[in-house]
Amino acid sequence: MNRDRFAAISCSVARTAGLIGDPWTLLILRDMFLGLSRYEDLHRDLGVATNVLADRLGHLVADGLATRRAYQQRPARYEYLLTPSGRDLYGIVAAMLAWGDRHLAADGPPMILVHATCGHPTEPKVTCGRCGGELTHDTVAARPGRGGTVGPGTALIGRLPIGIR
Repeated sequence: MNRDRFAAISCSVARTAGLIGDPWTLLILRDMFLGLSRYEDLHRDLGVATNVLADRLGHLVADGLATRRAYQQRPARYEYLLTPSGRDLYGIVAAMLAWGDRHLAADGPPMILVHATCGHPTEPKVTCGRCGGELTHDTVAARPGRGGTVGPGTALIGRLPIGIR
């Protein structure tokens, strides 16, 4: 995937997809959110080729989503820790989990999330940062933003009239 191509598109979805749109990257992030941080543990859990794992972890570090820290010198062993920017991706991974549970888990969810604050099982939802209402395709309108420009991959965004979906 040519990640730089997506970075040049004036669209936050495109730019984010350029960083984390690879399935292995998303699974690495999932495992990191579940507490795995050591290279060996990620490799064992995912069964991914070592060159693929090293490449994806390298991109997470280069993009500022994770840091690499040695925890052993001989032999050299590393762990990867999410940065605040990386931890902010939790909502994306949780939303994908919720969608997969609804549409792809015929036998039921493979994993249940429990909200630490209230102690109850929960399902992730995307909500309004102002009123707390759930955000869906039917409850949100798109408007041009200050950083929007017309260009490849942004033809629709660049010409959205204010107040029109």
